[in-house]
Amino acid sequence: MPIPEDVTGEEIDKDVRQELQSLPKGLAEDVAKNLVMVARLIDEDPEGAYGYSKVALRLASRVAAVREAAGFAAYANQKYSEALAEFRAARRMTGHVELWPVMADCERGLGRPEKALDMAGAPEVHKLDKAGQVEMRLVAAGARRDMGQLDAAIVTLQSPELASNSVQPWTARLRYAYADALLAAGREDEAREWFAKAIESDKDGSTDASDRLAELDGVEFVDAFAEDELEGEDEAGTEDAGVIEAAEKVVEDEEVEEVDEGDLKD
Repeated sequence: MPIPEDVTGEEIDKDVRQELQSLPKGLAEDVAKNLVMVARLIDEDPEGAYGYSKVALRLASRVAAVREAAGFAAYANQKYSEALAEFRAARRMTGHVELWPVMADCERGLGRPEKALDMAGAPEVHKLDKAGQVEMRLVAAGARRDMGQLDAAIVTLQSPELASNSVQPWTARLRYAYADALLAAGREDEAREWFAKAIESDKDGSTDASDRLAELDGVEFVDAFAEDELEGEDEAGTEDAGVIEAAEKVVEDEEVEEVDEGDLKD
């Protein structure tokens, strides 16, 4: 797959670069460039990211960072079985537990919420940092919802992190998930309150909490572009009507002139 000229491979994290030092220099550079493309495309073009991850995997399947990147690219394309296999491989190589929550979410994606809940109660969770523990709580709540256990999902999300007034990277997503669970349980007033709190902490627009709150309040959004197109069509229609009217006037004038000329001949 083509690599843009502005991609050098130096953009990758220093820890990943260190992992790639086990490879020959030229090969390491090629792998690094493909990993950069995975990171660059994974949000906006998951399929493209997946393609670059397969190239990197073909070049360096024994590098944990490559297996992890391939896992996230597969996950972004909802290829949960493949993603889980790659995450497991990366974990075996490193012994780290950071991937535990996303591995559990893959189990959800595969239709095994019970397995995700088992993972949520495993000893590995205690080894996660705070962000990882919050992510695991989100996955567990999602698994409860998959099983139709709405009240249990709500309770799962109730935590010190949810109650805290401090804004952390995970705060908006946690509040949003809680609001969504409340709404699913029919607790609309509470849901509205927590969607509003999610908006307060969502500085980078990572959720659509503002849209959800607006929907609850009965606000309808109008597409400005669609309005412009309609106005343009109306204007065009008015112009067309004017042209037709002018043409009809010309025809009428010509008919009058023909009648007058006939009168003169008589």
